[in-house]
Amino acid sequence: MSELENSMISIIKVFHKYSGHKCKLRKAELKELINNEMTHFILKIQEQETLDQLFGDLDQNGDLEIDFKEFIALVAMVTSACQELFTPAHHS
Repeated sequence: MSELENSMISIIKVFHKYSGHKCKLRKAELKELINNEMTHFILKIQEQETLDQLFGDLDQNGDLEIDFKEFIALVAMVTSACQELFTPAHHS
């Protein structure tokens, strides 16, 4: 498999590690995932208000859970915001 395909599999596995068999994240699970798996790109969530705002922004269908498509939106936004840190021009 390619590096990109392996990365995609890693994203899927991390989501399922925190969402379990229901394949959806509640607030506490989202906080735990971010605080354990994304600490180099997102500051640890310590304020309830910060978690509530992020969760509300991600929960597009209003079911009070984050499904995989909603989670991928977070991954895409963070990746897009951080991509300049890894461009060749940034390293020179």
